[in-house]
Amino acid sequence: MIRVHSYESLGTFDGPGIRLVVFLQGCNFRCAYCANPDTIDLRGESTETSVEHILAMAVSQKPFFGKRGGITFSGGEPTLQAEALLPLFRRLKEEGIHICLDTNGSIWNEAVEELFSLTDLVLLDVKEFDAAQHRLITERSNEHTLQTAAWLEAHNRPFWLRYVLVPGYSDREADIRALGAHFGSYRMLERVEILPYHTLGAHKYDALGWEYRLRGVKENTPAQLDAARALFEEYFATVFVN
Repeated sequence: MIRVHSYESLGTFDGPGIRLVVFLQGCNFRCAYCANPDTIDLRGESTETSVEHILAMAVSQKPFFGKRGGITFSGGEPTLQAEALLPLFRRLKEEGIHICLDTNGSIWNEAVEELFSLTDLVLLDVKEFDAAQHRLITERSNEHTLQTAAWLEAHNRPFWLRYVLVPGYSDREADIRALGAHFGSYRMLERVEILPYHTLGAHKYDALGWEYRLRGVKENTPAQLDAARALFEEYFATVFVN
């Protein structure tokens, strides 16, 4: 069984085309800006769901996907449930449904490796390139995320790099340039997505009785986003601000 937090039908944000987005429960990161803190706990507000149920949803929505769409697994951190997801990914491949996996890339085992091999497109969330700054934002290391990116490159698995631009935290020019120098030569990195920082999930922290660590941090100005995009474009051919 797979622990599902929620679904989004006809999504256009998490991967190419129109997609069914499945938000899974559980995450090993503690990102200061997490918009879905209710997905962090491994059980939380989730429903144990069968492979057949999710497969039936995807097949029923397949006519809406067109040539580019499909299903995206997000979270939370989907690779925490890699073993449970494998039978579903195999069935989705049989049905010819395009699979995206939105992941922080920090978990690695045999099941995760097979999951990546079945995934058509990985949406790799790189929170920060500088190790100390990454730990400040997520309370975790970015070592395994960078190793996952290297594996995707070595095994010819296409991926998008997603980067949340948080004023005062992940917008330092030196760190972005270091990221660009590191990933600039990656052949399998198809595009970079800059995700503007927002506070839409801040109210959830109050409901959970948790402290929102970035309270008072303002959302990006258009000028800040333009400057970040110009910086990324020095290293990458395809950069989007979502």
